[in-house]
Amino acid sequence: MELPKLEKPEKYVGLYIFDFGDHTGIGFTAQEVAELLESKKYAGGKVYKIHRAYPDGKLELKGVPAETFELEAGMFFYSIDREDSERDFKRLVDLAVTAAPPCRAKVHLARVDDESFVVALIYPAEYDEEVSSWLLVGDYEASGAAEGGVGAVQRYYDRDAEILDRHQLFAKSQSPSRTGEELLACLKMAVQR
Repeated sequence: MELPKLEKPEKYVGLYIFDFGDHTGIGFTAQEVAELLESKKYAGGKVYKIHRAYPDGKLELKGVPAETFELEAGMFFYSIDREDSERDFKRLVDLAVTAAPPCRAKVHLARVDDESFVVALIYPAEYDEEVSSWLLVGDYEASGAAEGGVGAVQRYYDRDAEILDRHQLFAKSQSPSRTGEELLACLKMAVQR
């Protein structure tokens, strides 16, 4: 895979490279990649996430399986005390107000059964590392046990928990995503942004 030389490689960290087979495009957002993979024409494309960029233009890449863009991941913070869970829920929502999360996400405060509660943070799976970092940087600590991942989301949905409160979190996007005709018109460009 041959990539073009980038003038400011650091601005591409967190964006994606899409290998179309006959050419490559650099600088796609996760939403753009998901749209391309959903199309029949580009469903077989290969995707790489840019993790680091160096001043000399070298990029550190990580391959991302196409199915990642179809999944939800999550982090679940459990407690046997409703008040503790309510505080955990409020702390998470407050964190999103002071420091926007890396992607759109939903937060639920739910009763799992008669004796336990959960604060569920659910988001697109391709942002798993970024959400973990966001929670760490924001010093988010819950009062009880925690679990995370794609499987944890399915287990949560399967439990059919009673949702007591919910909140939608919105990301502060650094790169607005293009869709439809606007996206398709730019696919031959080697550098997308």
